[in-house]
Formats: sequence, structure tokens, C-alpha cells
Amino acid sequence: MYQKIFHAFKNDVVLTASMCLAVLSCFIIPPSAGYLDYIDFHTLIILFCLMLVMEGLKEQNFLQNIGSRILKKVCTERGIALSLVFLCFFSSMLITNDVSLITFVPFGLMVLGMAGMESRLCYTITLMTIAGNLGSMFTPIGNPQNLYLYSLSNLDIQSFLQLTGPYTAAAGILLAVCIFAGFRQTKLSIHLDAPVPLNLPEVWFYIILFFACVLTVAGFIPHLLLLAAISALLLLRNRRLFFRIDYSLLLTFLFFFIFVGNMKQIEELRQLIVSFLAGRDRLFSTVLSQVISNVPAAMLLSGYSDSINELIIGTNIGGLGTLIASMASLISYKQVSAHYPLLKKKYFAVFTILNVVFLVILYII
Repeated sequence: MYQKIFHAFKNDVVLTASMCLAVLSCFIIPPSAGYLDYIDFHTLIILFCLMLVMEGLKEQNFLQNIGSRILKKVCTERGIALSLVFLCFFSSMLITNDVSLITFVPFGLMVLGMAGMESRLCYTITLMTIAGNLGSMFTPIGNPQNLYLYSLSNLDIQSFLQLTGPYTAAAGILLAVCIFAGFRQTKLSIHLDAPVPLNLPEVWFYIILFFACVLTVAGFIPHLLLLAAISALLLLRNRRLFFRIDYSLLLTFLFFFIFVGNMKQIEELRQLIVSFLAGRDRLFSTVLSQVISNVPAAMLLSGYSDSINELIIGTNIGGLGTLIASMASLISYKQVSAHYPLLKKKYFAVFTILNVVFLVILYII
């Protein structure tokens, strides 16, 4: 466990930066019991439980099984592209953009290679990445910043979906246009291995736990009850999952809670940032996301903004653009680099161009 944490600090720039900021802020506002008021335990608990459940479903090959079954029914370049891109788009709404890309990008690389579509690989994987980042915009559990901002807002589930729905629909239309413009109806023959049979009792066990997380987000189950139930059940049934989840994300949130909480205590700084943000919350959150990524941008600006709705839109749209605007985008880049090192520069160029186009269009909308 200690080695994993050390490795995370060594390789995660955002985590290390958040820790340094938190430590430095402690010299300005000395540690006290008031620090506990900074921390959004509700968000941390739900993130923790969701990560455990998603690891359980990944272990059961549930998502790969669904993907294989869908792709067995398509036989054209356009059909393969539509399937891969919209698998990321719709799955990210429920399993987060990170999990969606971790699951389907390696799967997509395998399928594209088997189909002889390497010439369209950079374009397809870029669209899959955009789909994962924008599909996750739709729901409060689609990505970490949504979960955090939703907990701060006064929105109910229906109001949140009405806020993000038009942008998600526009993103889906743009993705479809890109696929229909970029792929032909060329017939292909792909022989995928038969999907691994599912252990249905195990799959249903994790699906039930997942819906318990959803009900907690919606306010129907107390978050402490969720934590106790999922922790107890998984300690008894599959304690290995506790060693597989991304603790660096939880630590990043914790450090930013401390940093932002301390900075809010400095009245002059608070007034300066609030005056600067006034009426420009969406613009500033979009721009800041390009530099520090959208999760830290959401956490930093939430301490000073009265327009949480604008931050929700700004940080989600802000996940487009640069390669680090959404840290989930690095998942795709690393996969392409590992499997096709000669395509790194081409992928980066295609990724940047398409992301900027999507960013401009959705921001104007």
C-alpha cells in the first residue's frame, strides 16, 4: 500500500501539486479542527464506493462482454466506429469517463487492428476520448467534478439532467456527424472471440451496489450507510478490490479541500477572485481547465463562485482542448503510445484539432 501511494505521488503531477498547495496553505492558516469543515465527505465517500464497485464489474469483464456482443452485429467501417465511439459516450454516463476509456480504448485498438483500420486509428480513438469526456457530462456520477459540483449545488437529479442534457445531445450529434463524414460503409469481416461467459450472480451483485450508489447521489440513502454496507460486503466477498482503486484521486480531492478552504479564509483574496469571476464563471473555468485540468479547476473555483451551474458547464466543456484538460484523455494517449509509438505525434495533432473544434462549437452553444 505504501509503495503504491509513493508511486502515485511520483507519477501524478496533479496529486503532488495539490499536496504542495495544501501544505503551503497550512502555514497561512494553521491546522485546526476547523479543517474538517473544509472536507466534503459526501463526495469522497461516493467516489470511494463507486471506484470499488467499478473495479468489481471490470473484474467480471462485464463491459468488455457488452462491447463484444455489440460489435459482433456490425460489419462496416462506419458501424465499427459508431459502436466504439458510442460505447464510450453512453457508458461514461454511468461508469465515469476514466473507467469507460480504460475499458474500451484497449478494446478499440484491438478491434481496429483486426479490421485493418489502422489508418483511421488516431481519428477513431480521438472520437472515443471526446465521447467519454462529453458523455460523462450528462450525469452527476459521470465524472469526479460533476459529483463534487452536484453536491454543492441546490439541483435535484432532474434539474441537473436538464442543465447538461442540451450540451450532451449536441455532443452526440457532433460525434455522429464526424463518424458519418469520416467513415464509409465499406464491408469488413472481423472474427472476435466468443465473449467470456458472465458470472451472473457476481455481476448482479455489483450492479445492485452500483444502483445503491446512484440512490445515495439522489439523496435516498445516507452516505455513511452506503459506506458501511459496501465496505462490509466487499471485505467479506472481494477484499482485493480495496488494493486496486485509485487512491490518488481521493487524496487529490482531500488536498484541494484543504487548500481551497484555507484560501477562502483570506478575505482580501476571496474578494479579489470573486470580483474577477463575476459573470465570467463559465469562461474562466473553461480556460483554467486547459492548464490544470477540469477537476482541479472545479474545486478551486467552487470556493469563490456563486454560479455552480456555470462551473458545471464550463469544467465539462473545458475537458476538451489540451491533452491535460481532462486527465482521462491521458489514458487514451498512453494506450496509443504503448501500442503504436510511431503514431504519437499524429495522434496528438488529430486530438488537438478535433478537441478545439468541439470546444469552440459547444462553448458557442
